[in-house]
Amino acid sequence: MLRRSTIHVALCLFAASVSAASVGGAQQPVPPPQPDAIRAAFLKLIDRPRVPLEPTVRSRPETGGLVAEEISFAAEAGQRVPTLLIKQSGSSRQPAVIVLHGTGGSKEGMAGRLRDLAGKGFIAVAIDGRYHGARAGAASSDGMPPYLAAILRTFRTGQEHPFLYDTVWDVMRLIDYLETRPDVDRSRIGLTGISKGGMETYLAAAVDPRIAVAVPMIGVQSFRWALDHGAWDSRAWTLREAVDAAAKDAGKGVGAPFMRQFYDKVAPGVYGEFDGPSMLPLIAPRPLLAINGDSDPRTPIGGVRACMAAAEQAYKAQGAGDRVVLHLQPDAGHQVTPEGDRVALAWLERWLKPAGRS
Repeated sequence: MLRRSTIHVALCLFAASVSAASVGGAQQPVPPPQPDAIRAAFLKLIDRPRVPLEPTVRSRPETGGLVAEEISFAAEAGQRVPTLLIKQSGSSRQPAVIVLHGTGGSKEGMAGRLRDLAGKGFIAVAIDGRYHGARAGAASSDGMPPYLAAILRTFRTGQEHPFLYDTVWDVMRLIDYLETRPDVDRSRIGLTGISKGGMETYLAAAVDPRIAVAVPMIGVQSFRWALDHGAWDSRAWTLREAVDAAAKDAGKGVGAPFMRQFYDKVAPGVYGEFDGPSMLPLIAPRPLLAINGDSDPRTPIGGVRACMAAAEQAYKAQGAGDRVVLHLQPDAGHQVTPEGDRVALAWLERWLKPAGRS
């Protein structure tokens, strides 16, 4: 469990460094925030009262000697997280892998991947993200999908962070739950996700050291790079209805200037201190495999390379250069290819199931 005292100390150190940058009234260059300060600031942003998990579990047999569990736990007051867990029947303490779905997906959509992981000896887990799957609720009166309606509501009210950040909190609470299970090896918990889930993967891994291995797929990107290089629509495209309605509210056209305003409200810091080039280095020295398409319009390659350059520098500084890899899928857009899946599974096996451990 991350300790509030540690977070408070890191924030104080960051504040002190900013204060010290002004000496005798003269403005001095302010150094970039240090990793502990970035992590602490993100945790402060998403923090909320922890409530008892109060898990419920219902098991059912699966084919091939597998067992599925339908689980629900409390992430916060008024928010229970529907969860699907698949494992080998009668398995002893094993490594676990959490799989996060993309925009419009659900935990059931990840069931095939969970079965593949369970067949390899992992306890495989998926959740419904905020306003997805069993948590979706009804469409808004104008027919806008619940997830996009929630993001628009955040733009208007400043309440919640359904775009990426709230799911990071849910993942942290899921790990709280997994740590209570006698069949989970808490030292070997991996996290992977696709698209939206890929972004949530690197954000969660950056701030929660209990995540031993991270494999973000078609999600690693730099929002700032996209905004600065005319690719502002790369991620806005998936949020189009919410973005258009928000721009209408603001009386502005949709473009890079408005997208900065939009992100400032729905995901503060996502193109600044919490952008990919800032967050990926925080995962070091834990193993990190990024899988992206070389021609993915949702994750422009220039931004991907900016993220990975920052990550590689941090890993090399910690003597862990072999623990960070970018796998570019050739001639691939916004998709995970069969080869990408194979590489991801091999990476998880390499680092979560080292030789001599089952």
